[in-house]
Amino acid sequence: MAVQHRFGNLVIPKQHDAYAGRVNDLGQDLELRLVRYFTVVAAHQHFGRAAAELHVAQPALSRQIQRLEKYLGARLLDRVPQGARLTPAGQRFLPRARALLQAARQAELTVREQAETERITIGYVEDLVITAAVRELRRRCPDAEIATRYLSCRDIGALSDKRVDALIARAPLPLAPDDVLTTPLYREPRMLVVPRGHRLADRASVTAEELAGEEAAPCAFETEDWTSYRILGAGVPPIESYEDKLELVADGRAIAVLPVGDRRSSLRPNLVTIPIEGAPPSQVVLVSRKGDTNPMIRNLRLAAKAVLAAPAV
Repeated sequence: MAVQHRFGNLVIPKQHDAYAGRVNDLGQDLELRLVRYFTVVAAHQHFGRAAAELHVAQPALSRQIQRLEKYLGARLLDRVPQGARLTPAGQRFLPRARALLQAARQAELTVREQAETERITIGYVEDLVITAAVRELRRRCPDAEIATRYLSCRDIGALSDKRVDALIARAPLPLAPDDVLTTPLYREPRMLVVPRGHRLADRASVTAEELAGEEAAPCAFETEDWTSYRILGAGVPPIESYEDKLELVADGRAIAVLPVGDRRSSLRPNLVTIPIEGAPPSQVVLVSRKGDTNPMIRNLRLAAKAVLAAPAV
């Protein structure tokens, strides 16, 4: 028996009795937010990591996925000891879900390009606080529509696919220099983060040369420069989640090199920060697409350069 839906002529076999007879029949439309949640869980194959990326509680994410499954009348994900696994129905739905989100994004872009109102969506990543720049931009452009979007390290592509118009982040970025216009905003020194009891924990400072022999964990992208966040330690696996990186450090399995403006490690009483001498500074930049004619990008650039500065150490 199959269920036919109103989007994409999708047909999903009802292979799980738990969802039999529970297909949506209230005339309600499919929520894109639930579809996006599903694609993120499918990408991570883990509810906890997906919840961290989406900035929602894991129980709430599980409930939203259950809502989607109830709407579709089929289970999409099975929980397994390693995390989550797509069911046959989930495997069929995933490419259509991604296409649905892409179509919705393209429809939004088409309308925005025709709109007369000045508007901009500003992406920002990791620990950066851009409130002052957004407030200054609103002061300079009171009639403009200004939105912000938090991005994880996996979402840098949001600039190239036009989910955001500009991006405030730490260099280097995995973006082709010929495709973007980069405006430096400010620099920050770097610090070493180690667990209490580490051999360097009581030092007033360390030098970059002292860390040169430490093995660096694999980075999400290759670069000749120092990355924004460096995890040092032998045999450390690739890790994307910032909290998972700090957990490795707290557990004594690694040490970390971070910008001094990143205060998140200070929330953990079992971690110690130490200034690093001789390390290249971390550069905070504003990036936009080359050739973008949106006048709000120039306004943002002026506002950000006027008010954003390295946090006091």
